Amino acid sequence: MRGLSQWLQLVALMCLAVPAWAQFRVEVTGVGMTQLPVVIVPFKGEAQVVQKISSIVQADLERSGQFKGLPPGSVQLDEMSRPDWTVWRQLSAEALLAGSVMRLADGRLDIRARLWDAVKGQEKSDFRETVVPADLRLSAHRIADWVYQQLTGGQGAFATRIAYVTKSSGRYTLWIADSDGEGAKAALSSPEPVISPSWAPSGTHLAYVSFESRKPVVYVHELASGQRRAVANFKGSNSAPTWAPDGRSLVATLSRDGGSQLFRIDLNGGELRKLTQTGSINTEPVFSPDGSTLFFVSDRGGSPQIYRMPSQGGPAERVTFAGSYNISPALSPDGRWLAYVARGGSSFRLHLMDLNTGQVTSLTDTSADERPSFAPNSRLLVYATVHQGQEALMTTTLDGRIKARLSGQGGDIREPHWGPLRK
Repeated sequence: MRGLSQWLQLVALMCLAVPAWAQFRVEVTGVGMTQLPVVIVPFKGEAQVVQKISSIVQADLERSGQFKGLPPGSVQLDEMSRPDWTVWRQLSAEALLAGSVMRLADGRLDIRARLWDAVKGQEKSDFRETVVPADLRLSAHRIADWVYQQLTGGQGAFATRIAYVTKSSGRYTLWIADSDGEGAKAALSSPEPVISPSWAPSGTHLAYVSFESRKPVVYVHELASGQRRAVANFKGSNSAPTWAPDGRSLVATLSRDGGSQLFRIDLNGGELRKLTQTGSINTEPVFSPDGSTLFFVSDRGGSPQIYRMPSQGGPAERVTFAGSYNISPALSPDGRWLAYVARGGSSFRLHLMDLNTGQVTSLTDTSADERPSFAPNSRLLVYATVHQGQEALMTTTLDGRIKARLSGQGGDIREPHWGPLRK
């Protein structure tokens, strides 16, 4: 259901029409205000391994919107080379990355890289790690994070994961993939709908809603073991789980007492705590980063709008005022931004609010956006939409200038949620 999110899933629990795929391609479009020109030379030895490290790193950096990849031409370099700076300065390159990958006797891969300041002609930093072949892509994402940090001073978020849901041949699948959509692995497959995946702060568990009992039930799923348990299986509907920042509790929408109210669920077996008591629908809760505030959607004013209140319950304050239909709130980990979906006419579009000033920006020109989620460094958003007539998973920079489409050959993706930084 495009643009309906948890709001109308709660009102009318309809099925997700989402064929699955496990491989993606990345298409980056748009031009940023300022982009650092970088040259990423093919790594020595990468032709002999499954994944091309240099291509993964370049795609990561370009997707961030802060870098412009320059063509390396036919030059061959590795981390031990002494580059001819005249060549790179003629291209106006500001940074140069080269490296190597070598298979060791035990089958592991030795990966090395060096980053240079092309303007000064000086080395900036070195990278080295040894990984099993299955972690080659993860190592490439770590290199991208390292380059990002060296050149911007900020935390990269490429070596993270996303969760999303698909439907194919009558089965719903919950996938875990790299931040670029590649390397997807199924965490759960069910003949009944699975919705609302939500990452635990630790990155080790997911909460989600499954209809396998012919009603919505909230589960917590341990990814490493595949073990899971029902944490909200009360009378009526159990939906829209979100984790508290300390990972010890969830807030979800329950209709056990009539209506749709927010409840705090102690994962160690404590009693439920009712947080709202109104005659309206209250759903899609999300915590502020410090855990002190809950943002949520309610129609208490006559139409769906985003509100906030103390996380232990209390008076609610309306946050969104532009437009008559605003849903799917997402808070940036740095606490500055609120992303949400607003309906204008028949279109559902992604918007961003600066919580310090209240200024709102429309980030997209598509018409069926749903469920935004921030990268853990607060610099990108992932969301689902229809792009050029096809269902797609997208990322966008916070100014809306750089978008990347992560998609397969036809099909559909829903319910994306970006995981935390890996420990």
